[in-house]
Amino acid sequence: MTNANLYLTFAQQGFSHAGDRIFLQTPGREPLLYGQLDGLTAQLQHRLIELGVKKGDRVMVQVAKSYEALILYLACLRAGAIYIPLNTAYTAAEVDYFMGDATPQVVVCDPRGFEALKPVADKLKVPHLLTLSEKGEGSLQDHVAELPTEADVVAVTTDDLAAILYTSGTTGRSKGAMLSHENLRSNAQVLHDYWQWQDGEDVLLHALPIFHVHGLFVALHCALLGTSTVHFLPKYEVNEIMRLIPESTVMMGVPTFYTRLLDEENFDQSLVNNMRLFISGSAPMLAETHYQFTERTGLSILERYGMTEAGMITSNPYDGDRVPGTVGFALPGVQVRVADDEGNVLSAGETGVLEVIGPNVFKGYWQMPEKTAAEFRKDGWFITGDLSTMDKEGRVSIVGRAKDLIISGGYNIYPKEIEGEIDLIPGVKESAVIGVPHKDFGEGVTAVVVADGSADISESVIVSALDGKLARFKQPKRVYIVDELPRNTMGKVQKAQLRDQYQDSYAS
Repeated sequence: MTNANLYLTFAQQGFSHAGDRIFLQTPGREPLLYGQLDGLTAQLQHRLIELGVKKGDRVMVQVAKSYEALILYLACLRAGAIYIPLNTAYTAAEVDYFMGDATPQVVVCDPRGFEALKPVADKLKVPHLLTLSEKGEGSLQDHVAELPTEADVVAVTTDDLAAILYTSGTTGRSKGAMLSHENLRSNAQVLHDYWQWQDGEDVLLHALPIFHVHGLFVALHCALLGTSTVHFLPKYEVNEIMRLIPESTVMMGVPTFYTRLLDEENFDQSLVNNMRLFISGSAPMLAETHYQFTERTGLSILERYGMTEAGMITSNPYDGDRVPGTVGFALPGVQVRVADDEGNVLSAGETGVLEVIGPNVFKGYWQMPEKTAAEFRKDGWFITGDLSTMDKEGRVSIVGRAKDLIISGGYNIYPKEIEGEIDLIPGVKESAVIGVPHKDFGEGVTAVVVADGSADISESVIVSALDGKLARFKQPKRVYIVDELPRNTMGKVQKAQLRDQYQDSYAS
């Protein structure tokens, strides 16, 4: 049997031959070289083995961005373990669910979160709760430097799981999307080729978090395959981005990154002379942002579309027109179609739900066979839930989202979870949470609340009550108190009407 471990793909096609080429460089730290990766990941693999991690075991990680965090991901791959990254903004109450659902052998957290997570880990009998800081320090690293720098890469099949990524659920219960080694490899190789990666020459400007598809898989997998140097920034700071753009050739970001660059007077064509590609995703970009960017720089942002369950699905072309308001064409090897609720394929220009099939599509939801079955057609097509149109040439436009999904700052947010928390606040009769246009975040989470008269309710009261209950990115940016919610004759809240009513909430 051929070993289908994704780690070998990176090692054989990329970094094992790169030697002294810089892989990661972060302000305040010595650069990490490609030639160091095999030894460092082997040492951490031995550490995982010490902790009882076997092929198929889950390793859950909620840590700050660092060299060591990425090395841990690669070590999990070569150990045949299933890597589960969590948003660093999740509260202990939210992590409680993930731990209980995934039953990890090891959980690695930021030292600052250890005390809050320790009771949760003890309650759920998690064998090991370890720490890792943004400086690469913590109990995970105990005596790692003393461990062997060689280790066998565990043999896996193409269908063996490499990662589980949790998505928000419409009922508040998150779903663990199971991604195989082949899911990740096929997508990485297609993107590397489609975006014409310049092996050994590209320099990637990376200011994304590494707990989701965009920052971890799309950006860093391309870099690893292309033996690229990566400016590995802890977070997005516009001044630091401006400083590093002249030294870079590729940048991946969310719309917020680009709107903030456009706010800078000194951001102009002279600054981007070395850049060949700006990519945006994770949230829809306003056409106005596209036009302003091209006018300022002479370059066109490449917008693409993907999701946790399938990685990247479509992309505007590298060569050819990048049309604002569209997400381009299906990637090579990937097929898409627009269908109605029954799965009937619609004609060009008609609005329906986008469906996808291909080697990038996930293996289903962890321990949710019924949910998995409901999201796939009998012929194997995955139902994305995104409302779309497709023109005669096959160019896709995302026009809305089924099930009221909000995408804010690149994060997927389902209103039902937020509404559930708001409705528990004393004085609240009911609520409706919507996403409306926001210049920086794509959509701003907005709550419309009806009071029951039993207690004083205001925007500040609602926001304060949600603090610690929900991750900050889920918390409403604006709260409106109203007498009643608009409903149709069947009693269903008319969220489209609310979105129209409050669409200018963040216009100023």
